[in-house]
Amino acid sequence: MALKKFNPTTPGQRHKIATDFAEITTAKPEKSLTVGLRKSGGRNNTGKMTMRYIGGGHKRKYRIIDFKRDKEGMSAEVLTIEYDPNRSARIALVQYTDGEKRYIVAPNGLTVGTTISSGRKATPNVGNTLYLSDIPLGTVIHNIELYPGQGGILARSAGTFAQLNARDGKYAIIKMPSGEVRMILTTCKATIGTVSNGDHSLTRSGKAGRSRWLGRRPRVRGVVMNPVDHPMGGGEGKSSGGHPRSRTGVPAKGYKTRNKTKASNRFIVSKRK
Repeated sequence: MALKKFNPTTPGQRHKIATDFAEITTAKPEKSLTVGLRKSGGRNNTGKMTMRYIGGGHKRKYRIIDFKRDKEGMSAEVLTIEYDPNRSARIALVQYTDGEKRYIVAPNGLTVGTTISSGRKATPNVGNTLYLSDIPLGTVIHNIELYPGQGGILARSAGTFAQLNARDGKYAIIKMPSGEVRMILTTCKATIGTVSNGDHSLTRSGKAGRSRWLGRRPRVRGVVMNPVDHPMGGGEGKSSGGHPRSRTGVPAKGYKTRNKTKASNRFIVSKRK
């Protein structure tokens, strides 16, 4: 996995930085694991625009990903590493010994032909899914469950990982990608390794049109709006706009928005920096 820079043959190519897709082994997804995906264009069921700056973009098929990894005690072979338009990470198509195929989020270093497994008897190798009670301390993990049997919801985007720091009774203490240290039940599962496509954050689109391909419309800054439209709008010429805040008046810098009485606060050992 490496980055590609382009010769400035056009204005759009001049600053473009893209991944080389060297790890991708096939261009066609597994048909039995794909479903149609419809776009909303930011509109709700009555046709009213409820999310701005969304619309257009290339057609996509959704790949059904196995975040639960609940097929325990059975090994699977990695058949392909694929591109997924619905997420920043790469995905891997695996086939279990009983013939069933599933997609998983591909960790860094997973290659075609590798054998993976999950459950109590699995070894702590890259791509294997274990219970937090069975993972060695200090191990780098991803695709972490928050509740037992829920399926992994934490550390799933490109290049992210968490670290298992300690265990205290029925809880595991995990350092999240944000820097937050949090307690999670040891009966939850996690996958060993770092999520693939770590160079994703270093890419540059090069032109506005590439954002349109991804379904993102031009975003209007608050300072150029009128006072009726935004708290930072109005003024003569290029005025600063006042204190940075959202369209609904919520301050943008340093203002805590987390509920002080939130039930899950007791599981947070130390907050993110």
